[in-house]
Amino acid sequence: MAQGNLEERVADLERQLAALKARVETLTPPTDWRGVIEQFGGNENLQRIFEAGRKIREEDRRRTKPKPSKSKRRTSA
Repeated sequence: MAQGNLEERVADLERQLAALKARVETLTPPTDWRGVIEQFGGNENLQRIFEAGRKIREEDRRRTKPKPSKSKRRTSA
């Protein structure tokens, strides 16, 4: 491999690396879900909404829970 060719390739790689670094520095970090929870943690209205949603999900689980078949039911003697 010729020395000039290697130097050109290394220079090209250095330019590409510099461009990638510049792009990474401008990116904003993803929002951490814990920060969102902390932001709305003291909001009473939002807490009521969360509680209502929990109740709805629990009721859905209760209604869709399979009922035991007759052969598995215990009869009281």
